[in-house]
Amino acid sequence: MSSLSEYALRMTGLSAWLFGEIARPTDSKSMKVVKLFSEQPLAKRKETSDWYPNHNTYFALMGTLRFLGLYRDEHQDFKDEQLCLKKLHCKGKPRKGEGKRATKKK
Repeated sequence: MSSLSEYALRMTGLSAWLFGEIARPTDSKSMKVVKLFSEQPLAKRKETSDWYPNHNTYFALMGTLRFLGLYRDEHQDFKDEQLCLKKLHCKGKPRKGEGKRATKKK
């Protein structure tokens, strides 16, 4: 006869389930899997998430520096120049209500 009653075995299993422990005895291979799942995910670890700087902050900072004339973003300058050339040749986007679909109805 076992030393623990059926009720005691069920309660130990229930407490192990509640507190995130192993309810049944397992071998070493299964314990390795349990250990992997009990660790914090790689993406949520501090050393992984702080590896690269915050892109939004740096983007806003560079935009401010560009506006003040302290930084030159050649790609943005090129895009602005192309937009100005399109406006000069009247090739820009149509205003709301002046597109192809709106002109068909008239």
